[in-house]
Amino acid sequence: MSGAGRTKWVLLGLLFCSTVINYLDRQALSILATTIQADLRMSDIEYARVVQVFLFAYAAAYVMAGRITDWLGARVALILFVGWWSLANIATGFVRTPLQLGAARFALGLGEPGNYTVGTKVVSEQFPPRQRGLALGLYTAGAMIGATIAPPLIGGLALTYGWRSAFWVTGIAGLLWIIGWWWAYPREKSQAAGDAAATAPPPSMKGVWGKLARDRAVWALVGSRMVADPVWYFYLFWFPKYLGDARGMSLAAVASLAWVVYVAADIGSVGGGVISGQLVRRGITPVRSRLLTMTGAAMLAPVGIFITLHPGLPLLLTLACVVTFAHLVYQINLTTMVVDIFPSRYIASVAGLIGCGSALGGMLSAQVVGMLVAGGSFDRTFVLMAFLHPVAVGLAWLALKLARRSPMSLLSSDGSDGGDQATASA
Repeated sequence: MSGAGRTKWVLLGLLFCSTVINYLDRQALSILATTIQADLRMSDIEYARVVQVFLFAYAAAYVMAGRITDWLGARVALILFVGWWSLANIATGFVRTPLQLGAARFALGLGEPGNYTVGTKVVSEQFPPRQRGLALGLYTAGAMIGATIAPPLIGGLALTYGWRSAFWVTGIAGLLWIIGWWWAYPREKSQAAGDAAATAPPPSMKGVWGKLARDRAVWALVGSRMVADPVWYFYLFWFPKYLGDARGMSLAAVASLAWVVYVAADIGSVGGGVISGQLVRRGITPVRSRLLTMTGAAMLAPVGIFITLHPGLPLLLTLACVVTFAHLVYQINLTTMVVDIFPSRYIASVAGLIGCGSALGGMLSAQVVGMLVAGGSFDRTFVLMAFLHPVAVGLAWLALKLARRSPMSLLSSDGSDGGDQATASA
């Protein structure tokens, strides 16, 4: 394997690690929600508002994170993002009031989106279409690994050293990660590449946001993430609380069992990329391969509605695992579809807009879920979540139709994928 070939996998490994840290920082609050609520005397509505504040900052920052990533480049941008959110997580360990907690989580939300705009840009620049689904799945699997190890790790730290220590330890881990990224990311291009760059003007970013804002394919993809991702945010922020409040499980029991739901998501993250990659190898165009895989996932995700029948714990966890598996299959392929459709030079800006849609969907759903849970009704929330993926996949198919007519996309006028062009550029 060439040096350049090794480098892209090293970078992918570091993105995997940053994503693990990203989700440890994010998941710590939901794992410790009941403990923190008791210590800070917070109601369920106040907890929902803290989640909303995080998601509001996350949504607003996603757009700017994409622009910053395209402007500064992946190396510098991710150092700034990880440094910011790590300090915000450390600050969470010092809060004394619900207002301070909300402020700390708002700061966390400002930094965390950059991990995904940078990741999308790195995959777009470094990997050909046949490997993109797998590459995105592998580094996104870090989110599931983070969510998987969070219950035992965060719970263990909290039970041993107090809940504040969990935020300090995970925040320091992010600051240490920066050293590896700074060292591994290539600083200079080869002389030949430098000569070529000297003779060719850089692609202009002028007016890109205006063009993207008028592109209906982009907004269909934004809508797809906005509709689908509340399912993931529910299982991330509320499912551990459901196990404690509705099923009577202790913090120790949640820490020992909840991780299996996120392992299933981890399998979906990698498996979703593998499935669509195999379809590409069989001759199906990249974008259609992603959509076919997403359609299968959207048919599977609604099984979560059967949790309303209050099954025993093994079946309950199995149903939750199916939903999180299906969602990550869907999410990975939607992200890969975006990389297939749009050029690398502004892919982070597109990813930022779509990620903003994801966070907005999560923020709006947090209010709805908070109201339902405060009324003692987790069941209606599970019913609501069952309808979201079928709607989302319809928007994704619409996005393909619109992208074929979009001057911003790589799809040709006859509707075929621009995979060969993308492969050549990759």
